Amino acid sequence: MRKLFLGLAVTVGSLVFAQEKTETKSKSPITFGVKGGMNISSHTDGNEATYYWSNYERKAKIGFNAGAFVNIPISGKFSVQPEILYNGLGSKIESTINFDIPDARMNNKETFSLSYLSVPLMLQYNLLPELYVEAGPEFGFLLGGRSKGDLTQISNQDGASSTQSYSDKIVKDLFNKFNFGIGIGAGYYFTQNLAVTARFTAGVTDIYKYNTYDAVRNNALLVGLAYKFK
Repeated sequence: MRKLFLGLAVTVGSLVFAQEKTETKSKSPITFGVKGGMNISSHTDGNEATYYWSNYERKAKIGFNAGAFVNIPISGKFSVQPEILYNGLGSKIESTINFDIPDARMNNKETFSLSYLSVPLMLQYNLLPELYVEAGPEFGFLLGGRSKGDLTQISNQDGASSTQSYSDKIVKDLFNKFNFGIGIGAGYYFTQNLAVTARFTAGVTDIYKYNTYDAVRNNALLVGLAYKFK
């Protein structure tokens, strides 16, 4: 009788193991998805200053990102997520130059936009099944850019002013084609497929190729949604 029960136990155990193995093989742990959202980007350098004759200040600019990702589990809680994104970065620049002759000042309000093909490589850790944190490098490749703004000359004597608008493509040969940054972020899947994400990427490399002053680096906060196909 004991041999019969032992045989039945071995048979049932073998069938359960085979079924679990079949289900594991049929369900790939690798998942794909798309993502997109808003960028709040800026450029940091040491050139912002205020003097009697000039004032120069960089401010944040709104852009967007969009692309796709693949999530590859490497253990129970860790996964690697390579992405490929269109990334709209840049900053807003406000500057003033004072002239003694003539007694006037020149104000410039400019939107400086740079477009990149970005490839983040994030290592993710699941704090909860639906909540993760991440960190990793981001590799960017410059696609192009544009400077757009208004130059306003104002007389200090009578307040008369004249404004000239401009919109010019950047000269790509003056910029580094490659951009490197470090990202840190988090995400929360409030359904099995849909997540809200946030990531800050700090630039490491200078955006300019021949910069003789302090390095100008891309920095951006990315906030958006991710949809994972399952």
